[in-house]
Amino acid sequence: MTILECKSLTKSYGDVRALDGVDITIEPGRIVGLLGPNGSGKTTLIKLANGLLVPSGGEILINGLAPGVETKKIVSYLPERPCVPDWMTARALLGFYGDFYEDFDRSAAEDMLSRLGIDTGAKIRHLSKGNREKVQLIMVMARRALLYLLDEPIGGVDPAARDYILNTIISNYNPAASAVISTHLISDVERVLDDVIFLREGKAVLAAPVDELREQQGKSVDQIFREVFRC
Repeated sequence: MTILECKSLTKSYGDVRALDGVDITIEPGRIVGLLGPNGSGKTTLIKLANGLLVPSGGEILINGLAPGVETKKIVSYLPERPCVPDWMTARALLGFYGDFYEDFDRSAAEDMLSRLGIDTGAKIRHLSKGNREKVQLIMVMARRALLYLLDEPIGGVDPAARDYILNTIISNYNPAASAVISTHLISDVERVLDDVIFLREGKAVLAAPVDELREQQGKSVDQIFREVFRC
C-alpha cells in the first residue's frame, strides 16, 4: 500500500494558497527529498501529513487513512524548530518518548546518544544548539515508524554535523518505511535520496526517481534544481 498519497491537495491561508492541487504518491521503503525554495509549501505539506493542519481541499492519506490518531502511531515527525522540553534532561526525554510511543526503541536512542558523547544527565537547555538538534533527531529516528517526516533536519547545523545526521537517518530508519526529508540544501542530501519531489509556489512541478533523473538529464539533482528554480 502507498504510504503517503496526495490527491488534488490544497491548503489556503486566507487569500494565500500554500498548496495548489498537489498530486503525489510515496511508496514504502523510499527516502524522498521534498525540495523547493522557501515558501514553496514544504512545511505545509509535512504539517498536513502529520495532522497538524487540515486541507482546504483535496485529500491526503497516510497508509490509506486520513491523518489522525491512528496515523500518528506510524508517523515520526521532526519539526523545523526544536520542540523538546528544554527543562528535561536527555535521560528524562528517553522515558518521555517511551511513554508516548509504543514503537520507541530506547536502547537504540541510548546507543546514538552515547556515540555522540552527549551527557544524558544535562538539561537540554544547557546543550549546544547543534547537540539539542541532534538529541531531537535521535528521539525521532529511534521510533520504529512507517513514515518519517523530517522538516529541515540539517538546516541549522554545521557542515560536519550534516554528515552525521544523514548517516543517522540512513542507518536507523526502518528499511520497510519511508522518509520524507524537506530541505533546500540539495547537494548535502542528494546522496541519500531515492526520489525527489520539487515544489514551487504550492505546486508539484517534478516528481521522479533520482537515478532516472540523472540518467535522462546527465546532471545532478542539485544542478537540475538550480535550473528549475533559477531566478
